[in-house]
Amino acid sequence: MRLKIINGTVITPYRYIRNGTVLVEDGVIIGIETRDVDFPNAEIIDAEGHYVAPGFIDLHIHGGGGHDFMDGSVESFLKIAETHAQYGTTAMVPTTLTAEKEDLLETLDFYEKANAANANGAQFLGMHLEGPYFALSQRGAQDPRYIRNPDPAEYEEVLAYSNSITRWSAAPELPGAIDFGKRLKQKGILAAVAHTDAIYEDVLEAYENGYTLATHLYSAMSGVTRRNAFRYAGTIESAFLLDMDVEIIADGVHLPAPLLKLIVKIKGPDRIALITDAMRAAGMPEGESMLGSLKNGLKVIVEDGVAKLPDRTSFAGSVSTADRLVRTMVNMADVSLLDAVRMATATPARIMGVHDRKGTLVEGKDADIVIFDADIRIQRTIIKGKTVYRNAIPQI
Repeated sequence: MRLKIINGTVITPYRYIRNGTVLVEDGVIIGIETRDVDFPNAEIIDAEGHYVAPGFIDLHIHGGGGHDFMDGSVESFLKIAETHAQYGTTAMVPTTLTAEKEDLLETLDFYEKANAANANGAQFLGMHLEGPYFALSQRGAQDPRYIRNPDPAEYEEVLAYSNSITRWSAAPELPGAIDFGKRLKQKGILAAVAHTDAIYEDVLEAYENGYTLATHLYSAMSGVTRRNAFRYAGTIESAFLLDMDVEIIADGVHLPAPLLKLIVKIKGPDRIALITDAMRAAGMPEGESMLGSLKNGLKVIVEDGVAKLPDRTSFAGSVSTADRLVRTMVNMADVSLLDAVRMATATPARIMGVHDRKGTLVEGKDADIVIFDADIRIQRTIIKGKTVYRNAIPQI
């Protein structure tokens, strides 16, 4: 399998290559050239002057195309992966919601089956368990029926059940949360702070014991608070102060332009991962939908480009797609396209520990490639050298 992409503006980690050429063999990039070169017996894709970039990597995603990862089926996993591939996502970390232990174990079972069958959608990079160890006061759209403190007997059973967990989000101020973070670190699982009322002292201790990522910064987390008249820095300020990575829902709704600009100014593109946090309504018309599984999820309404609780007191996950994230950062946050792409590719690849094979167009890495136009509308998505989505780019 040999592939040559020509006549595009190739986005490398360092620069744009106008009229560049990307050479692929057996699903791996074997060359990035500044001109067209002879490459016999290759399928040729003419990018027609569009951008050629690394495929987008989504660290935090719940669903899309009318499906949720907790629906209890392999089909749901595969349909979500195929839906988001249409928007440039080539790798993702499927995410759960707060739930009973049995539902989490069942979802892990379906993940492993779907991972083995996934041939036409974004690749899976392991499961993200979002909860159930959260602060009830910062639950957002998480179902309060299932929120609880870390229980060693429970999480040890879950950890022993599956090797597919790659990240787990929790509130670090809860009793037992520090020991939980230490255990995740021992297992090589990314621990993240989320849905939390922690103050700086809590976050600092968590950071020292394995928590290195802030889940959807600003959403469902504390800012500056007063206790007995004294001010305390919250989780948001802690994420800024510490050398933590942050992920942001850059849909232009969860975070307005000033906050997007502030995050970029403080953290920089090498510490920021763009996430969709998409629920099942991503890629679907607006209207009523369901957050979480069809069995016991929460009814939501999708309007104004975001999912909301029916009483409109809280957002309930986004309906964003990866192309929208990049577009938002360029158009609203005044970020260069190079930096916006980095936040959707190289930075999440490093955070998830897959930067040796994904996240940049570099010789020796997986041929996960997306071609998009000047408005960041996806023209073609390629995963390991295989086209899984095409939108009217002629094939030679």
